[in-house]
Amino acid sequence: MTSSPESPAPFLRTEGDELLQALAEQRELLLITVRGISDAQAARRTTVSELTLGGIVKHLSRGEQVWTQIMVRGCGDLPEGMLDMEQYRMADGETLTGLLEQYAAAARTTDEAVTALPDLSRSVPLPRTPWSPPETVHWSARRILLHLIRETAQHAGHADIIREALDGAGTTAQR
Repeated sequence: MTSSPESPAPFLRTEGDELLQALAEQRELLLITVRGISDAQAARRTTVSELTLGGIVKHLSRGEQVWTQIMVRGCGDLPEGMLDMEQYRMADGETLTGLLEQYAAAARTTDEAVTALPDLSRSVPLPRTPWSPPETVHWSARRILLHLIRETAQHAGHADIIREALDGAGTTAQR
C-alpha cells in the first residue's frame, strides 16, 4: 500500500502492540467488574470457590509480575512468591484500592517489558514447579503474553460470576 501526500500512511502496529491491546481489554473487563465495591465486598466469598474479587485482583497482579520476570530474566529461576497460595487471598489490612494500584503497576511493567523486546520469539526456560514435566520447557515471550491474556480473561470471567452473586452487578450490568 502506498500513500500519497493527501492520505497519510496507515498506522502500523506490531504484533506486540496487538497482543498488549488484547491484554488491556481483558484487564479493563476486570476493572469494570470490581468498580464501586467496598473492601469488605472485595474480600467476601460469594460462591463455593475460595476466590474473592480482591483475591483475583491480587493474583492477577502477582501473575503479571512473575511472568514478566520469567520473560525478561530468561534464566529459568523460580520467581519469589510464584507458588505462594496467599496471592489468591485479600489479607487483613489490604484494600481494594491498594490492590488495584499494584495491578496497575504490574500492568505498566508488563507493557514496558513487552514493548522493549526486539522479538516476541525470544525463548526462555520455564521455572521448575511441582507440576512441571521432567524436562526443561521453553516458552517464547509471545506464548507468555498469550498465557497472560488467557489467565486474565479466565479470571475476569470468575470475577463476573462472583460480582453477580455479590450484588447482581457484573461487567455488563452495574447496579
